[in-house]
Amino acid sequence: MTTAATTPSAMPAAPPKDGLPSLIAYLTRVLKTPTIGAFWEELAAQAREENWSHEEYLAALLQRQVADRESKGTVMRIRTAHFPQVKTLEDFNLDHLPSLRRDVLAHLATATFVAKAENVILLGPPGIGKTHLAIGLGVKACQSGYSVLFDTASNWITRLSAAHHSGQLETELKKIRRYKLIIVDEVGYIPFDQDAANLFFQLVASRYEQGSIMVTSNLPFGRWGETFSDDVVAAAMIDRLVHHAEVLTLTGDSYRTRQRRELLAKENRANRD
Repeated sequence: MTTAATTPSAMPAAPPKDGLPSLIAYLTRVLKTPTIGAFWEELAAQAREENWSHEEYLAALLQRQVADRESKGTVMRIRTAHFPQVKTLEDFNLDHLPSLRRDVLAHLATATFVAKAENVILLGPPGIGKTHLAIGLGVKACQSGYSVLFDTASNWITRLSAAHHSGQLETELKKIRRYKLIIVDEVGYIPFDQDAANLFFQLVASRYEQGSIMVTSNLPFGRWGETFSDDVVAAAMIDRLVHHAEVLTLTGDSYRTRQRRELLAKENRANRD
């Protein structure tokens, strides 16, 4: 009895060299890797000139694709965070805020606190740069791959109040929990009634050990009862915020006051000259 010889599965025939660009263009569209489609020829030329191995060429292509995807993801996360304007930690003049420990800021800039669902509280007088720091840390979180949402305390209350009156508060809180970090700016500038205080407490409680909150305030904790019209609610809120938190109490001159003082000094020098 004759036994049929077994043969390995036939490999697909290599496409003609002239058809490679269109084939690669098609494959990169299917794989949704447009950066590879855009740069494979350029990197192939470089690989030939510098005698790269196949593995080195592949790694370079994949690195370019990943870097481009991460960059676009960061841009999208920053856009959807709704920062009033984009400010970075690199643009912040630390010399004007000697009370801020550089090592603590450097640690917060790694955004590891977001992964641990920890909080950051920035306390200090108006004009020293708390909002700039909050935005800068929010941008770092975006760059680290975390979703962020920024708003003022009054706007957060407006959002929660609208959801409450429409019977959608739980749905809204669940939606907000999708963000790994929310930033609440300017707590203490505008006092809230008891209903607003209760809504804010629910926001904080819904994220306890689930997601990070960053808060800026011009008031020390001892005066939060004035803002929220209820010392008991304020104390319960503070308890949840600071349980897993880095609290930075900042001191320094107002940036705007300092800028005005420097301008006046400059004008006085000009007048003397």
